[in-house]
Formats: sequence, structure tokens, C-alpha cells
Amino acid sequence: MSTPQAGGPQRLLLWRHGRTEWNAAGRGQGQLDVALDDTGRKQALLVAPYLAAMRPGAIISSDSSRAADTAAAIAEITGLSVRCDARLREMHLGIMQGLTRDEARVRFPVESAAYEAGDAGPSGRESYAAIAARAVPAVLEPQVETLLVVSHGGTIRAVLNSLLDVRGERWRNALGALGNCRWSELRRLPDGWQLIAHNTGPDLVPDDSLLTTQDIEPPQAG
Repeated sequence: MSTPQAGGPQRLLLWRHGRTEWNAAGRGQGQLDVALDDTGRKQALLVAPYLAAMRPGAIISSDSSRAADTAAAIAEITGLSVRCDARLREMHLGIMQGLTRDEARVRFPVESAAYEAGDAGPSGRESYAAIAARAVPAVLEPQVETLLVVSHGGTIRAVLNSLLDVRGERWRNALGALGNCRWSELRRLPDGWQLIAHNTGPDLVPDDSLLTTQDIEPPQAG
């Protein structure tokens, strides 16, 4: 486990935004600003009371509208303000951004083959290490007991892997994907961080596209 900094939050709630039309269509969003769809807005309203019951002391969010609008649902309940931070944006997908996996394979066959083999370089995709370098400081700065972070699947995965000291090739697959409007929980220990829950949330969330990576990378169909 990585050694926590002095101060900062003692518990992290890492909440992925609600669904978008591009999530449903399997289109890679990356840092493009795609709004929540009707299902995504319903998801946020249904899940917000569960996270509010965990008494966050502060809320920070990606400045992408799909994350900020998800965060607004819990801000309405708790009365807390939402601080948007560009460091919590999703992974930039390079030339794959805005495409489905099938579209990417047709338009960029060489880059797509390298991308799917784990070499993101030719596609220009941002690495998990680069995401962690910008996002981890953002989540460790607030001086609160419990911090709610509203972000994206790829960014949350990078934060989890960094704080749990997951290294090398294991970064990509050590943790399963996070469904729309699902969250992960970390608690600070004297010598690092402990994963309490991952990809959790109430079963009542409608059509939550569970176990997808649709805003991390262009997904396979199905």
C-alpha cells in the first residue's frame, strides 16, 4: 500500500457519473463533454440519498457536465457545495475519442491493434500513470473526514490503483470496471489505504450498464 500523506481525507467515496447516451451506445467519451441521459439523471437521484447517508464532509467533481450534474444530485440533499476540478477529468482517448471500438478499428486499424494489445502510445491515449499524477493530489488535498469524489471510470481506476499501490501491467485489470453511478470506498490506515467496497450501490439503479468501460475506452459490443 502507498503511504498516505499527513492530513487529508480519512475515507474516500469515489462515485462514477450516471449514464450518458454514449455509454449506452458504446462510444468512447474520454474528455468530450457528453451530458447525462434520462437514465443517468434518474440514477443520480436514486443513488444520492445512499451516499448522503455516509455523511461526506465535502464534494469534489470533474468539471465534465456528466460528473458535475451527478454531483449536483447529492449537493441538493446535503447542502454542500460542489467544487469542480479539471484534474478529475476522464482519460483522454487520443484519436479514439468519440468512436466506438468498431469505428476505431476501421478508421485506425494499426493504432487500434496496438491499443487493444495494451500499447496506448500510437493512439495518443493518456496513460493511467498520467491520470494518477493529476488526480491523486486532487483527492488528497481536502481536509475532511469523508470526501466524495465524483469522476469517471478511467480516472477512478487510476486513483484506486495508485493508492492501493497496484503496479505495472496489473493497472489495467487488477480491479473490475465501475458501473454508471456505482462507487468505491477507501479507508486510510496508518500504513496505506484499504479498499472497503468496489463497484457497489443499490440494486434499484435502473439500467446501470454494470461492468462496462464505455467512457474508458471504446468497448466491445455487448
